[in-house]
Amino acid sequence: MCIGGPQSKDSYLNMRALLQTALQYDCQAVHPGWGFLAENALFARLCEQQKTTFIGPSPELIALMGDKARAKETMKNAGLPLIPGSDGVVKGVARTREIAAQAGYPVLLKARSGGGGKGMRICRDAGHLAEMYEQATIEAEKAFGDGALYLEKFIEHGRHIEFQILADAFGNAVHFGERECSVQRNHQKLIEEAPSPALAPEQRAEMGARVARAVAAAGYRNAGTVEFLMDEDGSLYFMEMNTRLQVEHPVSEMVYGVDLMEQQLRVAANEPLALRQEEIVARGHAIECRVNAEDPFDGFKGSPGTIARFAPPAAQDGAVRVDTHVRQGAVIPPFYDSMICKLIAHGATRQQAIERQLAALRQFIIEGVSTTIPAHLLLLESDEFRSGRYDTGIVPRVLGALEKQRAR
Repeated sequence: MCIGGPQSKDSYLNMRALLQTALQYDCQAVHPGWGFLAENALFARLCEQQKTTFIGPSPELIALMGDKARAKETMKNAGLPLIPGSDGVVKGVARTREIAAQAGYPVLLKARSGGGGKGMRICRDAGHLAEMYEQATIEAEKAFGDGALYLEKFIEHGRHIEFQILADAFGNAVHFGERECSVQRNHQKLIEEAPSPALAPEQRAEMGARVARAVAAAGYRNAGTVEFLMDEDGSLYFMEMNTRLQVEHPVSEMVYGVDLMEQQLRVAANEPLALRQEEIVARGHAIECRVNAEDPFDGFKGSPGTIARFAPPAAQDGAVRVDTHVRQGAVIPPFYDSMICKLIAHGATRQQAIERQLAALRQFIIEGVSTTIPAHLLLLESDEFRSGRYDTGIVPRVLGALEKQRAR
């Protein structure tokens, strides 16, 4: 059913159109996906009002975790470690400067609402704080209608680690280990893997249990992701919680052999969790590449257009998975996220998963638009990625080295 025009504000952000569609087709439930209204407390509330199940947490929990400052306070009270910084929203440049001095430069200004790298600025010294504060505020206001910011110490050479959780309406919560999401461009993920090569089994089990207890204590329901930043010493600090299923959830599904979407539906249908923590066992390693319609050698500039040819790689007896809505002849519009598909490879070991992913990428044929496949190949083949000792700066380092070679 057509729900509106091609721009998101006229379609997938149009609450009235979506709710009317649900009524017209007598839908029992709405799955919000992982964008648009997925973390919109008002939309969840409106679904409740018209007796349509919102497949996700309660509106109250969405609002709580969407407010990054309140979320940090909640998780701090639940026993999770926080990055040094402001206790809540910073108010004014003068007060922000005081907190930055206490935390120590460099610092990171982050929007209270939203995500995707919007409303974020790194400030390395007091002289640029006012400028960065203004830029982040304006961008956050435009992107989320909320210019409020909070401040964290910026951890150099940090790693992005996130724990997948699932909770029911009866106070039960479990975790499915962690995913490493440090391969990013412009603060957005490009490659994810599980388990993280940076975590020891003991740290995984201990932090996973703490995360599960924290979300259960908060009264959380359904799937969610608790995100951490790891410093060079291996310490984990809570950053935020995403109150939805993540784009990269197939990585965890491949490793743990569980259909997280199915579990979401069961929890939304008011079933208790069918899985106990001791039954959730990791098997092997999985890597996901987000294949986007972008030119990785032109600042990841978007490349909208028509897919002239689309030939995915073979499944390799279930070891390779392709999640996509795209077929040959499909049009990649400029109005939405540039993702064409997700390519996931599983192996008994990390090395086998890397080799299978490389083979799948080389087999993948996409013509008509530029894609990030060349960047994925370079990154997976790099010594830095293969060693497992990388951080959020790996993309500019690997691609920057290639640019320097070309310039010679």
